[in-house]
Amino acid sequence: MAREPRPERGEKVDSEFVDRLVHINRVAKTVKGGRRMAFAALVVVGDQKGRVGFGHGKAREVPEAIRKATESAKRSLVRVPLKEGRTLHHDVVGRHGAGRVVLRAAPAGTGIIAGGPMRAVFETVGIQDVVSKSLGSSNPYNLVRATFSALKNEDSPRGVAARRNLKVSQLQTRRRDSDAAAVETEA
Repeated sequence: MAREPRPERGEKVDSEFVDRLVHINRVAKTVKGGRRMAFAALVVVGDQKGRVGFGHGKAREVPEAIRKATESAKRSLVRVPLKEGRTLHHDVVGRHGAGRVVLRAAPAGTGIIAGGPMRAVFETVGIQDVVSKSLGSSNPYNLVRATFSALKNEDSPRGVAARRNLKVSQLQTRRRDSDAAAVETEA
């Protein structure tokens, strides 16, 4: 009997969703009697089958901030088309503020080559093979938003074919024909 893998640190398994805590920020407000501490949490939620969302929650205690962030993440789910259920269909760039990320599709067995906040997004969306690079800001909020920006730009051959009123097979034969023509012109 196969057991489900145990959740990693900062990861919680819900009925169909996996939650990953990406970052907790402690903020202090100075008031007459001293400082008032509060916490802000950044959480990524996904079903590991192509749906993922992120949320931000603030509260006076950490568990309450995480709960608020998780609820916010579940309300903002997006669907990401995956190639063979494990990687991206094509390379894509995402930006948010000063954060910029480059995501590249990878062959099977590569694994997730990514930094902390981006790794959490890939694990919750269900991507198993990807190479990524973050450029610019290393702020976790900007990196997560830039990664989501890139994933929203991801498109599947089925989606492209539907937009162009073609069949997927026609789309792929056109690509093979153009690749062959490029090879002939180089020779």
